[in-house]
Amino acid sequence: MNKDNGRWTFIDGGGPLILTAIHNGHYLNDQVIKQIALSSEQRLQEEDPFTGEWANLSPNHIIAHRSRFVVDLNRPREHAVYVTPSDAWNLEVWKEPPPERLIRESIEEYDEFYQKARQFFDIIADREEYFVVLDLHSYCHRRGGIDAPFDSQTRNPDINIGTGSLDQTLWRPLADHLIAELKACDTLGRVLDVRENVKFLGGNFSRWINATYNGRGCAIAVEFKKFFMNEWTGDLYQDIHAIIRQLLGEVSVSLVERIHAMKL
Repeated sequence: MNKDNGRWTFIDGGGPLILTAIHNGHYLNDQVIKQIALSSEQRLQEEDPFTGEWANLSPNHIIAHRSRFVVDLNRPREHAVYVTPSDAWNLEVWKEPPPERLIRESIEEYDEFYQKARQFFDIIADREEYFVVLDLHSYCHRRGGIDAPFDSQTRNPDINIGTGSLDQTLWRPLADHLIAELKACDTLGRVLDVRENVKFLGGNFSRWINATYNGRGCAIAVEFKKFFMNEWTGDLYQDIHAIIRQLLGEVSVSLVERIHAMKL
């Protein structure tokens, strides 16, 4: 399935590994543009910019192009639209409460995405003995302001591996392999701090995949701290971003080998 409708891209190029970037998007639809109170810069800070450029290195990938401020594909359906500040990092998202039509259309988009995702993964599940999804995200670590100190490393690893919904019996060896491969990277001049379930457990998308395809497919959330960019200005540190992309490419090759070695 090759599907690009301006809202998201689904590409099935063969093989058992899929990379996804469902918070990559920044675009708004016309109705949201009229209602939203946030600037482009404010939205970008909470989105996961540039993660799509990591996901598309895989022959199989899903990339969202619409902003999470239209609909958050990684939250449960009933919380997929940010209605109040408490839904969205205490941000005043809307000029006035969003109309029912806006919420309804965003939820319809959410439902359509998950329908397409089901079709996409069903095809892969029919073809492969096992498949693995790396759900790529990024997170802020300088919440105090552009000139504030970085948040504590103790609670903010370079890479957070979210396995909160993973079937540990079947997939634990593969998760351990992923963590070891990421820790082995030294091209940044240091060993990356890679830890599990410190900052995030994985969101609704990972939970849905793990529940729907239990025993055949799994999803692991991979959250990169935004050390590859300035989270306040949106400026990309291209050399670091490229190194991470190279790392993901190398890890992907290794993971595919491990997946093929698994037996039903």
